[in-house]
Amino acid sequence: MTHALFPHSEVRLRAVLAYAVGLGIALLGIVNSMPSFGPIPRLGPFGYEYMHPLMLGLACLAVVGRQTLLKTPDGAGPVWRLAGGLLDVGVLVALIVALHDYYVTMERLKGGLFFFDAAHAWTALAGVAALLLICLRQWGLALTAVAGVALLYFYTGHHWPGLFRMAPIDVIEGTADTLWYNSTNGVLGSLLAIVINTILPFILLGALLEGSGAGGSLIKVSLHAFRRARGGPAHAAILSSGLFGSVSGSAVANVVGTGVITIPMIRRRGFSPAFAGGVEATASSGGQIMPPIMGAAALVMADFIGISYLTIIVAALIPALFYYGSLFAAVVYEARRLGIESRPVDLDPADRPERQDFINLIMVAVPLTVVVVALIAGFSPAGAGILALFSVVPLSLALNPEIRRSPLTLVRSLANGGNSFATLLIAVGVVGIIVAVLSSTGLPIKFAQVIGASTGGSLLVSLLLAMMAALVLGMGMPTLPAYLTIILIMGPAMLRLGLEPLVAHMFVFYFGVASAITPPVAVAAFAAASISQASPLKTALEATRIGLVIFLLPFTFAFYPELLLVPEAGGSGAWYDMASILLRLCLAVLLIASGLACHDRCRLSFVEAALRVGVAIAMLVTFPLVHWPAFFLGVALLVVHRQTSLKKGALA
Repeated sequence: MTHALFPHSEVRLRAVLAYAVGLGIALLGIVNSMPSFGPIPRLGPFGYEYMHPLMLGLACLAVVGRQTLLKTPDGAGPVWRLAGGLLDVGVLVALIVALHDYYVTMERLKGGLFFFDAAHAWTALAGVAALLLICLRQWGLALTAVAGVALLYFYTGHHWPGLFRMAPIDVIEGTADTLWYNSTNGVLGSLLAIVINTILPFILLGALLEGSGAGGSLIKVSLHAFRRARGGPAHAAILSSGLFGSVSGSAVANVVGTGVITIPMIRRRGFSPAFAGGVEATASSGGQIMPPIMGAAALVMADFIGISYLTIIVAALIPALFYYGSLFAAVVYEARRLGIESRPVDLDPADRPERQDFINLIMVAVPLTVVVVALIAGFSPAGAGILALFSVVPLSLALNPEIRRSPLTLVRSLANGGNSFATLLIAVGVVGIIVAVLSSTGLPIKFAQVIGASTGGSLLVSLLLAMMAALVLGMGMPTLPAYLTIILIMGPAMLRLGLEPLVAHMFVFYFGVASAITPPVAVAAFAAASISQASPLKTALEATRIGLVIFLLPFTFAFYPELLLVPEAGGSGAWYDMASILLRLCLAVLLIASGLACHDRCRLSFVEAALRVGVAIAMLVTFPLVHWPAFFLGVALLVVHRQTSLKKGALA
């Protein structure tokens, strides 16, 4: 009887532990990031020497509290569960000892000269190993493997051939100082400070909006708004996932949160399961490039470049609108191909918006407005996030009777946000290992030399290499670690070729987002496939087809930086240059969407479809002698097709 009950009591204990730790992370993060309010002084940000180890320790405790590090097979006996429990305790003890020693050592380093010994090196290795094990359990092999390769190079780089040979390191000093006991690089370095001080408020904001009912209401209202459109629920999925993803900042979380409602409805409309999953995956991934709240990577980007987050928001606006416009167009042409007509969608009673759902939209609009206004007023991103967070609580209590009946829902939402942040913090800690190795070995500079020599200084070839590296390194990673890893490796090479820092970072950021829908490891598409019951690979291929514009936009704003709207991008600023690229980009989006669907007003031949895609790409070339003839050819293709379809009687 005891053995039968033990798993259930363990599950309850783990749930309570994760809830308590998640809530603690949330409250500590709010106090740390909260700006001053009138007579209330600002208490944070707290000192890195105790805030960083404390938050990382709580994050690891939250993750291990939710799930044992040793995956338990079905029907496992008490011995297996005991082994898993002992592994959890051992890893946590090793990590806590290493984190405590970090605090003690950093305090001693403030006092003057300090020498590391073998004990510090072993402690650092224990902390790194424990963190990698937890990361492996939470995020899988991809990020852990990249960190493992970085460590391999760190210790064996002096044996590598040619340009990549590095000077031998002092193993004790290098291990302790580079990987662990460092306030700038390493696991507990400045990356952790950016994430803790800036990103946590926005993650909590997304969790509160979801818990307040605003997320569900947004989906219902979107379905209602597009109930008569050809695409119907597919268009609603694009709108709701894009807006909600802008707050949540997580492609997979957005797929799971909104896809359970939208994907079955897209299928019932007549679209294939793979297409339904592909639409949701592309829309959810794009939420991270949609202002005003673009997820963790954009906030880190602002700190990295040294510009305001408001500048990032403005720069991201036009590319994001074109991306979502391309998704809407892809759905329209697919609906035409399948013969889906414009007719009202029969919504289930549970999916029909009520008066309360329209009221709940205020809880989405007000916090987003608060963020923008606060940034314009000069608040830091963290301060703007905290103000928006504080606005949700009274709005929820005032507008939503369900929250008034059960205000603890908001507390649970804060705990969920704290747990979401915990998983991100572990990934950032592992990225800190990669950053430390890259900084200490000079590998990015060597990589830039190799790219410069192999591409002959061609910006296009270098960008293609950067794209491939970004997609490969980003496979299976969350967006923030993917972006950080790629920009640290590829950034110097891109800057050497004349790109402005903002353009280079945005280029990498886009492909970090795109990796979530790129086969063979398309995490957002795979999450959508689990709901649509389609083949994961087929869903990923559909997502790539639907969202192809996300792969072209980075090249477009790399060669036309005026699309980013801000002086930091280095564009020409002339109105006619902007008008020219906007006009050509609009037509290119339509040609690509129809060409990839092989349908416009009627079916397109393979030759005509391929010609449309080729012409669309040609009209984005920087040479006027190429892009203007391509533009007029594209217009001619549309006009001729329209006349042909009218003759056939294939009216839209």
